[in-house]
Amino acid sequence: MARKSRKNQSPGVKQASQVKVWRAALYIRLSVEFNGRRGDSLETQRQIMEAYIALCPDVEIAGVYTDNGTTGRTFERQAFQQMLSDVEAGKINCIVVKDLSRLGRNTIDTGYYIEKYFPLHGVRFISVNDQFDSEDSQNNGSHLIVPLKNMINEAYAADISRKVRSQQRQSMQEGQFIGGRAPYGYLKSPQDCHKLLIDPETAPVVRQIFQWAADGVAVNRIVLNLNEQDIPAPGQYKASMGIITSKKLTGGGKWQTRTLHRILTDEVYLGDMVQGKTRSVGHKQVPVDESEWVVVRGTHEPLVSRDLFARVQTGRARMAEKYTQTAKEPYSVNILRGRVFCGGCGKNLHRQRRNRDYYVYHCISNERIGEGSCTANIYMSESELFSLILTVILKKAEAVLGESLRLKQCGGKTAARKAKTDAEITELRRQTERHRELLAGLYESFVKGVLTQTEYFELKEDYSNKISGAAERVRQLRAQQSELERQLEEYTGIADKLAAVGEDTELTAQLVAKLIQRITVNGPEDVSVDFTFDSGFERVREVLADE
Repeated sequence: MARKSRKNQSPGVKQASQVKVWRAALYIRLSVEFNGRRGDSLETQRQIMEAYIALCPDVEIAGVYTDNGTTGRTFERQAFQQMLSDVEAGKINCIVVKDLSRLGRNTIDTGYYIEKYFPLHGVRFISVNDQFDSEDSQNNGSHLIVPLKNMINEAYAADISRKVRSQQRQSMQEGQFIGGRAPYGYLKSPQDCHKLLIDPETAPVVRQIFQWAADGVAVNRIVLNLNEQDIPAPGQYKASMGIITSKKLTGGGKWQTRTLHRILTDEVYLGDMVQGKTRSVGHKQVPVDESEWVVVRGTHEPLVSRDLFARVQTGRARMAEKYTQTAKEPYSVNILRGRVFCGGCGKNLHRQRRNRDYYVYHCISNERIGEGSCTANIYMSESELFSLILTVILKKAEAVLGESLRLKQCGGKTAARKAKTDAEITELRRQTERHRELLAGLYESFVKGVLTQTEYFELKEDYSNKISGAAERVRQLRAQQSELERQLEEYTGIADKLAAVGEDTELTAQLVAKLIQRITVNGPEDVSVDFTFDSGFERVREVLADE
């Protein structure tokens, strides 16, 4: 066999076939929005990583992923999970962090990603400040150093967490308010965020609520009074003051009975601080026994007297006792719970028992929010509603079965689609292989002086864009084909289930859970149903449209 000439090979220069371009993700994490420590800011982390990448001609930045205000003890972080999705989609194959603690402070999970997940997915991992690079053969002994550093990071996070909890407990015992937002009726002091001051705008509302309750006014009637007087509900009021910025926390804008129950039982309005009612377990808040609450009396100015508060609690206890002592027939299961709405105002329809086995659905917006809140006046017996829903299901079943039959007749067209997709993927792979060969040769030409630095980077960017573009297109084609196959199988399964629905079918909880997402009652004979399978079958619709 003839030997290849080594004449014009520069010493130390890698062969073109050995050069690999890494598409790097810069991962940035900060535990809190701003901790004031030099070197930990989002911008500083990015600058450190970009300066390192600038010295690596075989690494290019493909994206920056930032989790701001997120703990390192969990990996359920939005940007981190998106980065993993992009790894699995082939968009990136290198992850760079400023140091190991930015990746995470959980020893087991951090070790799993570094030692198992990244190698399994062909991902190069670089920790700049730790001088760790999974592709560097000089990282001897790193299998011992990395786990040790992860253990130190986890211990540090756990220690900080313990200190924070201890400080919070101490603050509670000193009567300081540690909540994020002041209770309705109060404001945080501008001079001391741990001290509560009376809010002159909402304090009169709280006093009126307690007075109504003490006078025997039902909670439902109090809610109606507040809504009829256009008094903003707590969430809406705090949003208008800029205290709440998330729409998820503002609520529906109207007073609700649960809001009243919370206010009428809160001892904060006596001038007492009652805190520590919940604790964090597995990143979730769970209630603790009342004996563990931290109660400090007389920490701030009260809104109601102790006598008034006691009268309200006595009245509520009397009503609760009367309710529990009344013999009641158990309600039948509400199989439409959370799924049936008024077509007039969009609110949930209220299910109510009129006689022992006779239930009705009706809109209570006019009773709870105010007269004129809803003009639909929906009132329908449960049996009538069930009958209308089954009629809609039967019509839908007929349509789906017809489409399923058409899909079976389109078998040849779906096979032709797949063949066309496979051919395009094959061509893209051929082009990608050619571009990779050209890209690999660039580095050698640059080292030999055939290309200037400007030419090298321009051509490198061009070929890299073509390679990444082709990879993205292949990913899209594969995803589309896979999604089509999944949708066809699922749609056929739904058709088979609907084939069993007939005139004598009974509406059951299982049937509702499988088929129905939302029911809207617009009138006595007008019911619309949103089915669980109305969306998510775009590829199936495409096949049917091409028929």
